[in-house]
Amino acid sequence: MTPGDDHDYGEPSGTRVRLPEADPYGGARRPARSSSRSLVTVVGVVVLLIAAIAFANRGGDDSTTSEATPDTDKPKTTSTAASGTKPVDTKTGGIPSGFAHTEQGAQSAAANYAVALGSTGMFQKNSRHTLVDTVYTKDAAAKLQSAIDQAYSADFLAKMGLDADGNAPKGNTFVSRVVPVGTTVGKYADTTTQVAVWYLGLIGMSGTDSTDPVTSSWKTWTFDLTWTAGDWKISTDSQKNGPAPVPGDDQAAASDEISKAIEEYGGFTYAR
Repeated sequence: MTPGDDHDYGEPSGTRVRLPEADPYGGARRPARSSSRSLVTVVGVVVLLIAAIAFANRGGDDSTTSEATPDTDKPKTTSTAASGTKPVDTKTGGIPSGFAHTEQGAQSAAANYAVALGSTGMFQKNSRHTLVDTVYTKDAAAKLQSAIDQAYSADFLAKMGLDADGNAPKGNTFVSRVVPVGTTVGKYADTTTQVAVWYLGLIGMSGTDSTDPVTSSWKTWTFDLTWTAGDWKISTDSQKNGPAPVPGDDQAAASDEISKAIEEYGGFTYAR
């Protein structure tokens, strides 16, 4: 989806959807700093998600755990190192699908769904409908489509520098991308599970005359997933800011460099 707080639109069955606000940056643009740790490359908090939340004593996980020491009350944590298991071999509507009916399968689904919902496809009606129908349960998607279309109004798109159809001006490249950093399982059952995804988000307009340059943000996206029709699907989701690391001293790239990188570097299919 897009930046902003969660909004409850009163959908039946407790379904919640996070919709864009008038200010896509949620009023969270950071002021400039005069120290050597320049925020030139991180001038705003924008889009999407990933979270480094450790949940204590998760059952049904065969990965290595580190036990709490006797003199501390620290919970056990589960490694999210790559397992070497390919997540899926199939796609539906261009989105990875057919995830395993396991904790790792749920984590892979959540990471890939975050990428899909944080993409530029959400800003164009036809691709947005395909995305929502693909990653949400059938009931949730049916209840959300109308509200999401209203949220992605022509006025909202204009604030993002896009036309009414979600297209960027000629000579400009609109950027909206989620890069998962890690996942963690909050709870797992045979038919339902909760997975949090910690991610780095990029959003903005890259172009010589752009007044809204591409910026980065750190978020955590939590998905409640349901096993239905042989795959994990989203029933509800929520998002929060952070945790964000201290920004480095990297020099901000010129707009043409960003545009070139976006065109040349594609995304990934994410395993756990």
